Amino acid sequence: MKFPNIIDWFGLKDKPAETKTTKPIFSIAPKSISRVRKDIADWNKALQMAMLDENPKTWSLYNLLDEIMQDALLKSQVENRRNKSLSQTFSIIGKDGKVNQEITDLLQNKIFVNEVNTEILNTKYLKHSLGQWVYADGRLKFQLIPRQNVDPVTGLVYQDYTEDKFIKYRELSEFGVWVLEFGDTTLSADFGLINAVVPHVLFKRFAQSCWSELCEIYGIPPRVMKTNTQDKRMLNRAEQMMRDMGAAAYFIIDESEKFEWAQSVQTNGDVYKNLIHLCNNEISMPISGAIIGQDTVNGNRSKEQASQNLLEDLVQADLSLIEQEWNSKILSSLQLIGEIPQGEWYYKYDKAEDLDKLFGYTKDLLNAGKEVDEKWITDKFGVPITGERQTQQNAQKLSGDFFF
Repeated sequence: MKFPNIIDWFGLKDKPAETKTTKPIFSIAPKSISRVRKDIADWNKALQMAMLDENPKTWSLYNLLDEIMQDALLKSQVENRRNKSLSQTFSIIGKDGKVNQEITDLLQNKIFVNEVNTEILNTKYLKHSLGQWVYADGRLKFQLIPRQNVDPVTGLVYQDYTEDKFIKYRELSEFGVWVLEFGDTTLSADFGLINAVVPHVLFKRFAQSCWSELCEIYGIPPRVMKTNTQDKRMLNRAEQMMRDMGAAAYFIIDESEKFEWAQSVQTNGDVYKNLIHLCNNEISMPISGAIIGQDTVNGNRSKEQASQNLLEDLVQADLSLIEQEWNSKILSSLQLIGEIPQGEWYYKYDKAEDLDKLFGYTKDLLNAGKEVDEKWITDKFGVPITGERQTQQNAQKLSGDFFF
C-alpha cells in the first residue's frame, strides 16, 4: 500500500524554499469535542487505550489532557515556567567559539523560534511533539500536528484518529527536514507532567461543584407549600404563586402529606475548601517543584525564595533540553530549507548573571578607586553615564580660583 506524502497535505511538494508561500493545507479531519464531565474512570480508560501493545490510541487521553489544561492554576503554573525559558536570550556560536551576530540577530527576530521552542518545552508536559515547517503569510512557521492524530511509538500520523488510514512519517524523505519530532517516542506510562495532575484537577472540579451546590442550598433554601393537589385550580394557583415569589427551588405537597427535613452535617464548606487547597498544592508540585505564592497564611520571604530557586533549576533543565534539540535537529533543518547559511553552528543560551550581586561588586570597585569601563556599565545595567558629577568641593575650588 502506498501512503500519501505528508508534504502533500501542506501543498509544499516540489517547490523550492524561496517560493513556498502557499497557505498550509491540513488534511487532518477536524473533530468536534463534547464538553462533558470527566471522572477517574474516563482517565483510566484513556490510559488503557494509549498503553496497548498493538495499535495504541492516544486521542482519548490527549482530548482529556486538553480539557485538564483549562484549569486556571495549572495553566498559570505552566505558563510561568514556560515563559521563563522563552524569555532567555541566546546566541549562535560558530566552530571557533565566537558568536555569529548576523545569524543570532536573524533568529532572535523570528517568531518561529518561540513556536518551535514552545513545542520542545511541551514535551515535558505532554510527552511528544510532531511539527511541520510551513510557509504562510510570507513567513516560516512551525505548525504542530495534533497529538491526537500521532502515534509516536510506531511512527504513524492519522488523518482521522477514529479511522485506520495513516502514513508512516518517519519513512518520508522530508522527515528531519520539513517534519521534526521531539520528546519520548517509547511505549511507556509516562505521558508528561499534565497527566500526573489529572486526578487532582478532577477532584478539584468535583469539590468546587459540591461547594457551589452547598452555597445554593444555604443561600437560597427551598420552599414548601401545602395545598389540595386534587383541585387543579388550586394546584395551578399554588404553582403560579411559588414562581412569582423568587428563583429558589420549591415543591408542592398535599395537605394530608407530611414532609420532614433530613438532619445533615452542619458545615460551612471547610471540607471542600481543604480538598481544593490540597489539589492546588499537588498541581503546583510537578510543574514548579514547589508551592509558589499560594499559602498566604503561612508563607514567608525565605520560603518563597527557596521555591523560586527550585523553579530556576527546572528552567535551567528546560533550557538545556532546548539547546540539545536545536543543535541536533533544528539548525541542520533550517540550513537545508535555506533559512540560515550553511556552516557548523551551535545554539547556546547566554549565561545567567545575578545583576544585583554584580552591581554590588561594581560599586565596591568604584569606591576602592578602581576604574570601570563606562560603556560596560551602561550596557550591563542600563545606566547612562554622561560624565563626572560636579561636587560642592570642586565648585568652591573653581569659585575661589576665579575670584583670586
